[in-house]
Formats: sequence, structure tokens, C-alpha cells
Amino acid sequence: MKALKEVMTSVSDADAIVAGNVVSTYGELLDEEARWVERLADAGISEGSVVSLQADYSTEGVAALLALLRIRAICVPLSPSTEVKQQEFMEISATEHVIDLWGAGSTVSTTGRKADNNIYNKLRDQRNAGLVLFSSGTTGQSKASVLNLESLTETHLSENKRARRTMTFLNFDHIGGINTLLHALAHGGTVITTPGRNPDDVLRVVQDARVQVLPATPTFLTMCLIGQKLKAYDLSSLEVITYGTEPMPEQTLRKLHTELPNVRLKQTYGLSELGIMSTKSRSNDSLWVKLGGAGFDYKVIDGVLWVKSDKAMLGYLNAPYSFDDDGYFNTQDQVEVDGDYVKILGRRSEIINVGGLKVYPNEVESVILEVPNVADVTVSGRKNPVTGQVVQARIKPVEGYSAVDLEKAVVRHCGNRLEEYKVPVHIEISEDEHHSERFKKVRA
Repeated sequence: MKALKEVMTSVSDADAIVAGNVVSTYGELLDEEARWVERLADAGISEGSVVSLQADYSTEGVAALLALLRIRAICVPLSPSTEVKQQEFMEISATEHVIDLWGAGSTVSTTGRKADNNIYNKLRDQRNAGLVLFSSGTTGQSKASVLNLESLTETHLSENKRARRTMTFLNFDHIGGINTLLHALAHGGTVITTPGRNPDDVLRVVQDARVQVLPATPTFLTMCLIGQKLKAYDLSSLEVITYGTEPMPEQTLRKLHTELPNVRLKQTYGLSELGIMSTKSRSNDSLWVKLGGAGFDYKVIDGVLWVKSDKAMLGYLNAPYSFDDDGYFNTQDQVEVDGDYVKILGRRSEIINVGGLKVYPNEVESVILEVPNVADVTVSGRKNPVTGQVVQARIKPVEGYSAVDLEKAVVRHCGNRLEEYKVPVHIEISEDEHHSERFKKVRA
């Protein structure tokens, strides 16, 4: 990892991490990394060791990650939001050592396990650092993907982009979060942390820290719009908002473009299994996107996207290998194709089949979000003895609004905007949140 260290050394006086009023320069981050290298050695952590790093984007957490990368260990990052699954994830990953930075102090301990796994052994034979990421598990059991961490880092070092002030909105244990962090460090940019991930916390930091790049989820951006939060803060520093992890409602994208006309809205596409793919949106208010770039290729079979990536995982720790003979991974994402552009419609497993007719939840959600006083909505299929399935919608109202009036307004609006089979047959009005701790819609 000499190249990354050279970049960081060359900007040693520049701000590396900003957490509220605490600012760490690249020089200070490198010093902290060196201390962690010594501490890892003292704890018996060496090349090929499997280490759960329980941390967030603090200077100490980032330095510990860089130290694990430096010594070519296998890192299992766990953010505080995954605490309830901590033991499960540690058992699946066969964690040998634990770095715990969740509390006020920091501890390094040994579990007594021995991680003897063919995928790990492949990394060890290649003398490469590894990364284990768990899927969100919003539609089933979390899968553990094993990736080459050095390869992911080298991708960013090969790019020629200017340093920017970038917020780390996506979690420390998310492929998008790791990608954001590595991209910022590889270009001498500044990582801006946020104390919380609700709209007010995030937008206040954007305003006060003059954030230029905000990676986010469609669910979070929808919450910002419904709550009219974007108008409450000075967001003039923002240059780019990237969005991904789930389909974006067209209604949200159009409103976002209207309210932030000078901000570039860039759709991203990536999976824990593949890394983050280079993309180019057709326009700010379009869901059509070009996929590909160096090291990536894709094909569409029966409307489903298959992707080939030279940054792809080596495999799952707890599930069968999922690539075809040519190295393409079935993303399970249903897409439409228009020349060089594709539109992500949603996971194939989430498509609602009404008497043989397909309904994409994202399309119906986008229409329902046009109704005033809808704060959030989740559309899914419900079993029906006649048609197989019908459409159901769970709706969170704006605080204080009548549930009866809202249900009537939704039915009326959907009847005017959608084909009959797409109109929700069952509507539930609920104050419950619709998203996970990763601000991704939960459909299970």
C-alpha cells in the first residue's frame, strides 16, 4: 500500500477527517495508523488474521482500518448499527481478533477461533488484505462477501480526480461507505462525519462543514423532501449528490432536481459482491444510466442484470458461489434497456404478479408520493386466491394528518394515474418507520 501512503504523505497538512469541531490532518492520521500497526503486532495480529473492527468514521477507526490494510489482515468492519447481530457476524466470519472502538475507549481482544477457510486461504496465498461485508438482510439472511481490499483501494488510486469534502453517510460496514472513504483518502480529500443520519443532522453538517459530495439513499432523500428540510439549510456548497442501494422513485428525483438545480444528481450502482461500478446518468432527472467502465461488463438475460467485475468477491462465507461460467454475477435486479442505458426497476423477488401482469413496487410508490401528506410508503404483494397477488401499500402519514382522508386521497390519485391492476387493494396507514438503520427501505 505504498501508493496510498504516498498520496496521504503528500497532503500531510490537509484536513483528512472532520468530526464536529475535531479536525485531523493527514499527518495526524498517518501517525495514528503507525501506532495501530504497532498495537496490532503487540496483540498478535498479523498478515492473514481475521479481525472484526467495531468502529465508525473516527480518526482512530479509519487509522485502524488502514493499519489492517497495511499488514494485509482480513478486516470485518462492523458499525454500531449492527450491534444486535454482532455475535452472529463474528461467528459467520470466524473472527479471530476483535478491535472494539464502539465505546469511549478502545480494546483489542482474541476470540480463540481459528479461521481456516478456503476463501481466506486464497487471500493469504496471494498475500492480499481482505474485506468481509454483510448484506443488509432486509429480504432474508445476511450473506458474507469476501473481497480483496487492496484491489478495491487500487481502483481509486488509478483515478485522476480532485480532492473534495465528502460526507460519510453510508455506514462503515457498507460497500458504499467503504468506497466513499477509500475514494476520499486516495485523492487527498476531506472526510466529513455526521453525528446522526436523520435529515436535520446530515443537512446541518453539510451546511456547517461546507460538504461538496453527499452520498445518500433514495429513502433518505425522500425524507428530506417530504419534511421540506432542503429549504431549511444553506446547501450552496453541495456539488454532487450520489444515490443508490435501492431504486429511486421518479417523483423524488424530479423534486430533488427542482429544489437543487445546481447540484449534480448521480445514480450509482454497486453490490457488496461486485464493488461500485462506474456510472453516467442520462440527466439529473433521469433514472436511465450507463453502466460499465474499466474492469466491469454486464449483460441482460430475461430482463435481469448480470455483471462481471474484476473487483468481484472471492465468494460467500455462508452461501453457494453465485457466478456463471463466464464470471457474471446474477444481481437479481430487473432492468429495462434503451441503447447504452439501463433503468433499474427493482429486485426480481419484489415484483408483484397480479394475474400474470407485473407490477414494480417502485412505480406505485412514486405515484403515491405525489399525494400530499404522504411521508413514506412501501408497496408489496399480498396473496390473493383469484389473481395470485394484489398490490398492498403501507403508508406513513405526515404528522397530524387524518388516516381516513389520506387513504381516500391515495385511492383516488392511484385510480387516476395507474392501470387498475396496479392500484393498491389493501392500504395500511401506520406511523412506523419504513427503513433500516442503513436508511434503506425494508420490504421483508
